[in-house]
Amino acid sequence: MSLRSFFDNLEPHFQKGGKYENWYALYEAVDTIFYTPGKVTKSAAHVRDGVDLKRIMILVWMCTFPAVFFGMYNVGLQANTAMAELGLNAPADWHGALIGALSGYDPASVWDNIIYGAVYWLPIYAVTFVVGGFWEVLFAMKRGHEVNEGFFVTSILFSLILPPTIPLWQVALGISFGVVIGKEVFGGTGKNFLNPALTGRAFLFFAYPAQMSGDAIWTAIDGFSGATPLGLAAMGGVDAILNANITWFDAFIGTIQGSVGETSTLALLIGGLVIIYARIAAWRIVAGVLLGTIAMSVLFNLIGSDTNPMFSLPFYWHFVLGGFAFGLFFMATDPVSASMTNTGKWVFGALIGVMVVLIRVVNPAFPEGMMLAILFGNLFAPLIDNFVIQANIKRRMKRNVG
Repeated sequence: MSLRSFFDNLEPHFQKGGKYENWYALYEAVDTIFYTPGKVTKSAAHVRDGVDLKRIMILVWMCTFPAVFFGMYNVGLQANTAMAELGLNAPADWHGALIGALSGYDPASVWDNIIYGAVYWLPIYAVTFVVGGFWEVLFAMKRGHEVNEGFFVTSILFSLILPPTIPLWQVALGISFGVVIGKEVFGGTGKNFLNPALTGRAFLFFAYPAQMSGDAIWTAIDGFSGATPLGLAAMGGVDAILNANITWFDAFIGTIQGSVGETSTLALLIGGLVIIYARIAAWRIVAGVLLGTIAMSVLFNLIGSDTNPMFSLPFYWHFVLGGFAFGLFFMATDPVSASMTNTGKWVFGALIGVMVVLIRVVNPAFPEGMMLAILFGNLFAPLIDNFVIQANIKRRMKRNVG
């Protein structure tokens, strides 16, 4: 019996009137992992397109792979380097036992670094996927609709914007908040006005700041404290970063402290260019963010400050620090929570670019900025589109009257 025949024999039990009809959403989710839904239009108009929502989500999911693999490598590199330089011991918990069974602790070994990072990141992703998937299936069953493939993207994005040392129970709590409060209470995929992954991370940041900020969370080794380059910049500007032997190229490649998948601008650029080329991510939003960031950072550079070193941070350093690149390609371009009109995309992107620099420079308690800037932009996206549409209506009315 073929796999297709196996699913076809099971389907009647999950359809309306079947013994397991309440579980149809789960059956449909598993079935469409292996096969394209066999749906066709019965009357005009006919739309032929080989790309459906599932394939769009899978492509975005795959485009995060450069950041995933480099992120695991960098988590291991930072930890193994710290242990080698400071004579620290390997983790005493189950992480250390598993790492010791699969690899060593040589920072010069790519294998050792990747295994180290995988032991920390894969459980984070597994918890995110299982707990978030539970909520997705539950709401799909209650509402009687199919499980949306968008969670594949939400789950991996959420896991990549967390520090490697975060407790797993907080991971479960954060993704629960992001999926339920950030999306499902508004009706599910396509109806949420906030990015679910960022909503979950924002909740964790404000609820558990000790596990989401500071200097002790970025390196997956007990007793080690190291500031991120963005944290260093907040204390002493570019000079503080350079004095820590971190060059702009180091930050661009991503061999720096930070969340699992946010450090490598290069890896994120590779995936980001693919989704832009595939027209999944809007290039206007990306361009708007870059222009807004350049304009605001140049303005602060011109104003200057004797007490705040962040005023002098050039725009090209903003591009490679913190979660800027990750937010630029994978968060700000979320087609559901971003502006939908072409003009609105420019304004939406520019607003985020301005806000991220404003938050980083003016708010000394929160040097990151990208997460809050995107959520702020999400709140104003409907208003921006409304102004654009109303302006178009007025312009056309004047043209017709004339």
